Amino acid sequence: MSLQRVLAKAFASLPDSWIVKMAGGAPLTIEGRTLEPQLQLAAWNGREAPPMSSLPAEMVQAGVKAQLALLADTPGEGVGISELNIPGPDGNQIPARMYRPASQDPRHPLIVYFHMGGGVVGDLETCHAWCGMLAQGAQAPVLSVDYRLAPQHIFPAGLNDCFAAYKWGVANAAKFGAPAGKAAVGGDSMGGNFSAIISQQMKREGGPMPALQLLIYPAIDISKHYPSKISFAKTFTLSQDTMDWFMQQYLPEGFDHTDLRVSPGQETDLSGLPPAVVVTAGHDPLVDEGDEYAARLKAAGVDVVHKRYDSLAHAFTAFTFLSPGSRKACRETAEMVHDMFAKAARAGA
Repeated sequence: MSLQRVLAKAFASLPDSWIVKMAGGAPLTIEGRTLEPQLQLAAWNGREAPPMSSLPAEMVQAGVKAQLALLADTPGEGVGISELNIPGPDGNQIPARMYRPASQDPRHPLIVYFHMGGGVVGDLETCHAWCGMLAQGAQAPVLSVDYRLAPQHIFPAGLNDCFAAYKWGVANAAKFGAPAGKAAVGGDSMGGNFSAIISQQMKREGGPMPALQLLIYPAIDISKHYPSKISFAKTFTLSQDTMDWFMQQYLPEGFDHTDLRVSPGQETDLSGLPPAVVVTAGHDPLVDEGDEYAARLKAAGVDVVHKRYDSLAHAFTAFTFLSPGSRKACRETAEMVHDMFAKAARAGA
């Protein structure tokens, strides 16, 4: 363990009241939701960092990778991890990583997982610890996908990689001890966006439908101005400025933000979509759209489990090393997925 991680862990282990004193002196409360002290300290320590929009994309990509390496835990024992490549849609190879828990339930489907990052940052390391936790908690294999990023590969390259990875997962699920011919999709932030888009598109095409959609603080509609995008416009770890910059890198100039391939929340008919686990964070400009999408899915007759963690920030799946609330939320999210899989198995789905 690096000295930086040792020191970060030591500070995060101090009493909450001490941490708050080191992080501005008063709890950070917005819309009646108080941020966890450990996350407040991380935000305080990063307050002087230049905005992403002021830096070259390549520098941001490298910087985010280094920063997240300090915040995320490592996968625990009991999970086998292997590297592989998936045939891409444009003759490319998509790097991927498979997580198989020792406690795998053969009735539980393979989960094809897409990391966060606005379509611009992130890689397999971004969700490494979390994917291990998800595999263990859900008792299911998890395929983490390193899709192409903008601005090197603008829309729809990354999304097309995710479609290809999902279809590959469906075709190859049995090789990893999961039920043949099916797979679930999941992701956080932009990965949640991809998961919602894939679920809707498979419905339009007539399948193969995901067994489940796991949407963690998902980006659902970039065209709408939700109240939370104002209240939490300058919060840790995602700001409105950063979201705007992501889309400037990700989308071709002049692209329609209401297009269902970037804003699945624009879909008016959500009936017949896969069961969903929707998890949102209270300190997040995306919280309103995630909460709304969960409610709309439920109103459309979709089986939904939805939980909001008011004391956590956007990207909490990457903070499991320092944040006890993030670790707890990740364990509970994995349990929600497990319970949905178990429910489907009992019903013979």
